[in-house]
Formats: sequence, C-alpha cells, structure tokens
Amino acid sequence: MKLIILDRDGVINYDSDQFIKSPEEWKPIPGSLEAIARLNQADYRVVVATNQSGVARGLFDMPTLNAIHDKMHKACALVGARIEAVFFCPHGPEADCPCRKPRHGMLEEIASRYNVSLAGVPAIGDSLRDLEAAVKIGAQPILVLTGKGTQTQAKGGLPEGTLVYPDLAAAVAALI
Repeated sequence: MKLIILDRDGVINYDSDQFIKSPEEWKPIPGSLEAIARLNQADYRVVVATNQSGVARGLFDMPTLNAIHDKMHKACALVGARIEAVFFCPHGPEADCPCRKPRHGMLEEIASRYNVSLAGVPAIGDSLRDLEAAVKIGAQPILVLTGKGTQTQAKGGLPEGTLVYPDLAAAVAALI
C-alpha cells in the first residue's frame, strides 16, 4: 500500500495566523487539489494529519471543524481527488497532548489504523513541527514553501534528509 500524509493548513489550503475558523475561510492553494487527484491516480492513499488547536482555544467548535473538512472533501471530489481520512488534534499547546505535532501520536494512530509502518512514507508539511513528527516515526519529511514553509526554511534547522519543494503540486510531481 502506498500511503502519503499531508498537513492541511499551508499545504492543501491557505493558512491564516488567525486560524481557519469557518468553511468560508477554507480556500485551496491553486494546484493542491489536482495534486491530490494525481496521487490518487498513482494509487496513493491520502490522509491528512493536522493540529487544530482552534477548537481548544474556543475559536470554533467540532461541528464547524467537520463542516470545514466537509468542504475540503467536496472540493477534492470536484477535481476527482479523494482524501481517505483526516486525523486531527483539537488540543492546544499547553495540553501536552501526545497527538499534537511535533509529537508523533497522531502519526502513530495513522500507522495503527492502516496497520503499516510509516518508515519512508512521505509526510508533507509547511512547519518544523510537521517535519519533526515525521522524523520521529521514520517517515520521509517533505517541506513545501507554501503556508509557513518559506519562514520554516529560512529559520534553518530542518531535519536531515528533508526534501523541499515550492508547493504540493511540485512535491507530488517529484514523487510520482
């Protein structure tokens, strides 16, 4: 089975320092949904792993988060793309939750749910915490320069072996 793990905000859709708090604020990055469709056509199973601390912060509730993800799934379907599952951590940084990236509990849950090792599995994100979580579980860290990616690269300290691409479409083109 070919599996790929994508962060959501800054990779699939535009990010916001004020959080994506409603379906109306969720807007795909040009080419990202088509890139997911290409992954599907290449027999990749696409899953999302995303921190969503806006829930803990009271910025939006679970029905709203579900509505945002519903919009994402419908937008994918319009271009022939499919995200198989969305894994998320609703806790804030102060909760010290094992599933919140940069910890790797969410990725362990993906491995368990799919009954696979994540060794070498591509894990695409735009922040250092995405990359650190990938490395902790043995996945291949891939940084995209959309979202917070440019700032992440500029700060340095990327995990060894991190691949860097301008956006999700370029990362997918290199993978398939």
